Amino acid sequence: MAVQRLDKIIASTGRWSRREVKDLVRQGRVTVDGAAARSAEEKTDPETAEIAVNGERLTWRRYTWVMLNKPAGYLPATEDGRGATVLDLLPQELQRQNLFPVGRLDKDTEGLLLLTNQGGLAHDLLSPKKHVDKEYYVRVDGRLTGADCEAVKAGLRLDDGLVCQPAELVILPEGAGREAHITIREGKFHQIKRMMAYLGKPVTYLERVRMGNLLLDPALERGTYRLLTAEEWLALAKLTEETGKTRNFNKKESDFLLKKEKTSCNPTK
Repeated sequence: MAVQRLDKIIASTGRWSRREVKDLVRQGRVTVDGAAARSAEEKTDPETAEIAVNGERLTWRRYTWVMLNKPAGYLPATEDGRGATVLDLLPQELQRQNLFPVGRLDKDTEGLLLLTNQGGLAHDLLSPKKHVDKEYYVRVDGRLTGADCEAVKAGLRLDDGLVCQPAELVILPEGAGREAHITIREGKFHQIKRMMAYLGKPVTYLERVRMGNLLLDPALERGTYRLLTAEEWLALAKLTEETGKTRNFNKKESDFLLKKEKTSCNPTK
């Protein structure tokens, strides 16, 4: 890892601004490998140096990945003049880390939403070429049939011209034909709602429950979040590997990045 300015490293945690870091250094409240920092501009390697503020050792992450159990009523955007966004559900220290949603969930759709500041991997997870599954629980007005499952499996061409790739629709036996899981590998605008409307069974409720091999954590209450574990991040990264091309997802990078412990946080407290 290349060396970076101390104020940049500490500010990247989201807990302090660069101006605040400079004040902390002047007050002797920042140490690097046990010695008081001489300047906020001094450079060090955040992967190897032990940096502490007020005696508390910092956990530095090259990238941050957050799992959010999105409630209805929040827009999947970083900012939007039309209402609250999913970032409003996160504490300030995470809001300062330039996180963005990985894909879309409509305002009234709930469930699994990932947020990150790692653009390359986020792009790969959303690319139709990578064939990453996105699974949803859906409730409809009407009764789904085996014919609907076959139509979805074959791929739909909607009345508005939208061509949907083959997907999987599994009717839940306990739902009296009104509940199902649907798995798609693309993410076109309002795609599932448009698909179900085309079949004559409009969506009344939609929740994302899985993305790739990552399931929505059942311990997360609606509107709460946690950081991904290093193992979860590595599993997502491996999903996007290209055939015959090895990506450098080594242990040193994954151990970094994300805290090992699963911390569930309620942003309303």
